[in-house]
Amino acid sequence: MPPKMYSNNIDTHFLFIANIKSGGKNKVSKAEQLRLQKEEEERRLKEEEEAQIQAQQEEAARLEKERIEQELMKKLEAKDQERRESELAELHSLEQKFLSAQQWKRDYRAYAKWEHYLSCDGNPDPTVLQEINTFMSLWRDDQNEDIQLVMKKGEQVLNLIEKLQFLLLDTPPNEITEKETFQYQESILELQNLLHQKYNGATDHLLKSGNMLEDADSGNMQAVIKDKNVTLCIWANLKKKVRFKNHMFYDAKHGFDLSKSLAVNSVAVRILHTHYDHVSPLWLQCQSVPKLEVLDSQELTQHSKDNVEEPEEEKKKAKEELNLPAEGETCSDRRKSAISFKENGDRPAGVNETTEEEIRRKSETLDIPSQVQDPLLQEETNEKEEMNEKEETNGKEETITDENIVDLQQFVPVGGVYHIDVLRLPPQVKQINDWSMVELLDVGLEAYPYPPEEAEDAAQPLIKITLGLSDSVMYFEDPVIARWDPAGQQWRTDGISNITYETQERSVTFAMSAFYTVALLQDAHLNMPYQAWELRPTGVDEAILVVAAVFATIRIHIKGNQCMLSSVVVEKKNVLSHITGKWISPVDLRAVLKKAGVNIFPGEYSHKYVSVSQKAPLAEVRAYQQMALVASAFAFAWSKWNLEAGQEQVVFKVSEHLKADSVSDNDWSLYLFNGQKAQKLKITETSEAFSEELEEDSEFHSTLLHMLKDFASQEAIDKVETANFLFIDVVYQLLLATRVLTYS
Repeated sequence: MPPKMYSNNIDTHFLFIANIKSGGKNKVSKAEQLRLQKEEEERRLKEEEEAQIQAQQEEAARLEKERIEQELMKKLEAKDQERRESELAELHSLEQKFLSAQQWKRDYRAYAKWEHYLSCDGNPDPTVLQEINTFMSLWRDDQNEDIQLVMKKGEQVLNLIEKLQFLLLDTPPNEITEKETFQYQESILELQNLLHQKYNGATDHLLKSGNMLEDADSGNMQAVIKDKNVTLCIWANLKKKVRFKNHMFYDAKHGFDLSKSLAVNSVAVRILHTHYDHVSPLWLQCQSVPKLEVLDSQELTQHSKDNVEEPEEEKKKAKEELNLPAEGETCSDRRKSAISFKENGDRPAGVNETTEEEIRRKSETLDIPSQVQDPLLQEETNEKEEMNEKEETNGKEETITDENIVDLQQFVPVGGVYHIDVLRLPPQVKQINDWSMVELLDVGLEAYPYPPEEAEDAAQPLIKITLGLSDSVMYFEDPVIARWDPAGQQWRTDGISNITYETQERSVTFAMSAFYTVALLQDAHLNMPYQAWELRPTGVDEAILVVAAVFATIRIHIKGNQCMLSSVVVEKKNVLSHITGKWISPVDLRAVLKKAGVNIFPGEYSHKYVSVSQKAPLAEVRAYQQMALVASAFAFAWSKWNLEAGQEQVVFKVSEHLKADSVSDNDWSLYLFNGQKAQKLKITETSEAFSEELEEDSEFHSTLLHMLKDFASQEAIDKVETANFLFIDVVYQLLLATRVLTYS
């Protein structure tokens, strides 16, 4: 107890002393505070003065640095201007390979026409009106309606249609007249109509002998007849059983349900699946490369010195030459992409060689890089076109306001067309002794009215349809089911309900208020924008283009004047093996991939449906051209900084690549190009921010070609100069078709 009291006394003592000191300090704090305030103010003023001096020094250093950089830039730009004429002349000389490719294809078309004339194989030349009209007239008069013969003849008709569509896409505008274009389009439509009429006649012929094809179990007629182009499923109600509900064509995985009113009538149901689309508007089947192409066989560089213009003058010239098409134009009015037929780069036998003098003379009237579009003017032109379209046609405006009408700029039919019909059962063949007798009617194949006209106000049972989907088509999302409206010439989604899509079974079930021609439509842009892309050489006049899209990775092998779909990988699995491994032209490759549901080819108005940073055609198109010119020795790839570079310029990765293996990450360098000036960037793909700062010890160049030459080996330069013109042309077509610099 005493120690505790002692401790408390000590604490109290020290507390008393502390209070005395504190009171004393408070008495002198005012003077002390004034002194401290004065010292603090002096220190603050001194710090401000030092900060101001430091800021002035930093500003002076910055200005000096900017002055030095500006002087350096002026020197580099002056140096670039001094050699600009010679560099453009050298580029122009290399660009003659585009002309050589055009001339080669022109010669080959003439050669192929002559070869066809000499062959006398009985096939008409679809470009000769008299021959194609005679062919159609003879088949129209042919009364043989055997389904197998119709299918065989149909394959010939489809080949003729493909040739005409190919010519409309392949032939440059200056080599095809408006009259020829109209003729080819009319021939396509007439061939399509004739082919469908023949399938109707063959269906009528089958139904007349329906009792000869009677199913032993049900007593009704059923048949599935198919080839690579068509699947015909037909069922005839011979027994008219009121309890009949549905039927499944197991060979085709198609099926239907019938209402009681149809089950007791003499009707037949046909599901005609054409693996092609002859229903949609013709322009949809003939969509060419977007109107960005600069290669025009009537306008090429007047001379290398004419190319030496100031950037503003070139932009002004581009504006004056700009000519965009209206959305409603047919495929023939759009810019055509170029391709070649031959499997090797040799000129066809019997075709005259194009001399250097001819190329030089033609180059005086053909300007590859000049006819490009200024983005501001392009946007303004598109707006004017849209306003004009609304004024000229109410149909376009209806497409926007009526949600049931399918926008064919956004959605496209995939997997063909299904003609689903209920038909009147014609009189059946009767066997009397050795005689087969049938009543002949002049009406031909007749549709059975459903719902009945007298029951329009009454609710009629819906027709349930099941369609098995082909393994040759990819549906990355649930497809849109639409019916064809013949009156409005459009696909509509009303009248179709209760849609069930079975992914594992690859089938779709839906209900219809009537019997329609239907199609499964898919968003044309669901694989855009691409995740990444790469173009790299793999050998002499060989390269690989890899496009990593949203749902699939597509590898395209380029060799000589053709390309081959190497693989389509979806979820680490190779798919669509039926279209891989075949050497075809770039135009055919686009058609094959689109038909299979894998679209990596933007349309003219795709920017309305895909969130992308549009690039100025001046930069984009010239980049594709010069990338193609050096693709035999340099690899190119996607860069994330391309999105940060703005509309006027593009950024991509480049690496000299003379081997067939893949490119190492350390081998890539970043380059910036605006169509008139190229530079190597200091930043890398892993840098924190985008910067246009030049790589140390590098310069500006007027062309990408010469920019790469600064860091290229002599072997690479030699390989560029000796690259085959057809290989260069195919690379350019694929780059222009995929537009990897905008849609990635």
